[in-house]
This record gives sequence, C-alpha cells and structure tokens, in this order.
Amino acid sequence: MAQIIKFPGRTTKFGYKRVRKRGRAESPNQLQLFLPRSATILDFNAGLSSFERALKLDERDDLRAEELYRQAIAEEGCAADAYCNLGILQSKQGNTASAFDSFTRSLEHNPRHLEAHYNLGNLYFEVNDHRLAQVHYQIAAEIDPSFPNLYFNLALVLAINNDLACAVRALTTYQTLVSSEEAQKADELLENLRKSLAVAKDARPGAAG
Repeated sequence: MAQIIKFPGRTTKFGYKRVRKRGRAESPNQLQLFLPRSATILDFNAGLSSFERALKLDERDDLRAEELYRQAIAEEGCAADAYCNLGILQSKQGNTASAFDSFTRSLEHNPRHLEAHYNLGNLYFEVNDHRLAQVHYQIAAEIDPSFPNLYFNLALVLAINNDLACAVRALTTYQTLVSSEEAQKADELLENLRKSLAVAKDARPGAAG
C-alpha cells in the first residue's frame, strides 16, 4: 500500500534554471582611460552576441528576449542554450507544448545539456508525469553532481513515486551541497520521509510485530 507523504506546508520545488554566460572581464580602469572627449551615448550591447543580448532582456523580463533567442538559434552559435532559455519563457507564458518542444530541441543539439534536462524535469513535474521528471533529474545529476536544486526536486518526485529510501538519499545529498541555513529548511521534509520509510518497513510482510 502506498504511503501518504506529509510535505511541509511551504515545500515546493525549485524553479527553472536559465543558461547564463559570463561577459568578458574588463579592467575597472579601462573605461576611464578610453572615454570619448565629447558626450556620447554608449552602446553597452555592442559586441554582444544575440544570445547575450537576449539574456540581458530576459533577466529584465523584457518580452523582446524571445525574438533574440530565436535569432541566436538561427545563427547556430549556441542553439542548445537559446532553445533552453526559450523553453523557460514559453513555460512561464503557459505554452507547455512549445516549452516541451524547445527543451527537446535543446537536447537534440546537446544531449548532455544540464539545464535542458533539469528544466524538462520541472516541466514534467508540473504536468504530473513524475516518472519522466525523475528520469531527467537523474540524468542532470549524472551531468553535474554538484547542482543542489535538482536533488531537492528529485527527492520530491521520488517521494511522490513512493521510492522513500532514494528520496531520503537525494534530500540528504541536497543538504550536503547547500549552506547550513538552507539545509535546515529541508529538515522537516527529511524527517517526514524517514518516518514514512520506517512505517513502510514495519508494514512489510514478515516484519517483526
């Protein structure tokens, strides 16, 4: 018989993860050395790729980001990253089918794309396909074992799928990867999982009564 897991009232999965790229580092003195003598409106987007410009707009919730992500895809410089971030925008807009398509296309360009697997796991979680959510979280964990959020989400999915022992291990891993303050927020959930696991063991045929 499946156990009913008691989740703490404020427990929720971590959200989507954008692909981000670091800008080119510049000397803090460089701007002062090369300022034009006359007043000029500087174009801080000059030299940025379509993906980088899209990301800057995306971080400001500017809807023009979608067009630039599509431009980045057409340029084929970083299609996997652009498709991944485009999928997040589509999911936020409630366009689930398009989001699935974008995350899948990201993986077509790069089958080991961390963010695409993680975000696809989140999307499957949201449509209650917990089996496939688990698969993509586990693949993401193979790609980057140091990304804590996926272990928290994986623990929730495993608990829903009634794989309590693995859920405890995933949540314990999450706690080892975050600060002590963040780890404490998962204590109640971990305690509930351990209690449910103990009840499940006691209910097994042949268990000592």
